[in-house]
Formats: sequence, structure tokens, C-alpha cells
Amino acid sequence: MVIRVFIASSSGSVAMKKRQQDIVRFLEANKIDFVEVDITMSEEQRRWMYKNIPKDKQPSQGNPLPPQIFSDDEYRGDYDSFFESKESNTVFTFLGLKPSLASKESEP
Repeated sequence: MVIRVFIASSSGSVAMKKRQQDIVRFLEANKIDFVEVDITMSEEQRRWMYKNIPKDKQPSQGNPLPPQIFSDDEYRGDYDSFFESKESNTVFTFLGLKPSLASKESEP
């Protein structure tokens, strides 16, 4: 299983960059293997991301913005979904991974 975080490295939005960094730092700190996919470097990857985000998760106007998270080809969510799972200590479930021993999710 591969966690893929879709980012935009050349975004002028400071908020977007901070959100992308927040996800990447969390995954690195928790030793969760992932791949960054930069949609500004690959038109094919950008189109793939847009196409694979469920219709009910897309904004009413425009295209969905990074960061977007997938587990293999399964959509997991955007930054807000990630943040909610982080706050409730359920990130491993959110990502489709087995809970770590330090996680609230691993408690009986």
C-alpha cells in the first residue's frame, strides 16, 4: 500500500504550502512511508488526481486544490479531513493503515 500526497510545489499560496508541509512532516515524524506527487510537474498526475476525487468531495466551483491524499488509488481526503483525523488521533485509520502502538486507535 502506497500513501500518495498530491502537492503543488510552485503554489503562490502560503496557506497551501503550510498545509502540504503539515501533512509531510507528520508522515515523516511517524515514519509512515509515502510518496509526494507534484501536480505542477505532471499534467497526467494532475488530471489523475482531479478525476479520482469523488464528486461529493470536489468544490462547487473550480478544481480541488492540493494537498490531496490517496492510499494506492483510493481517495482518503484533503487537508481538512487529515487534520480532523489527526486531532482525533485516528490518522492510521484515515490512511487505511494498521494503527501504531502509540495510537488511540490501537486501544481495545
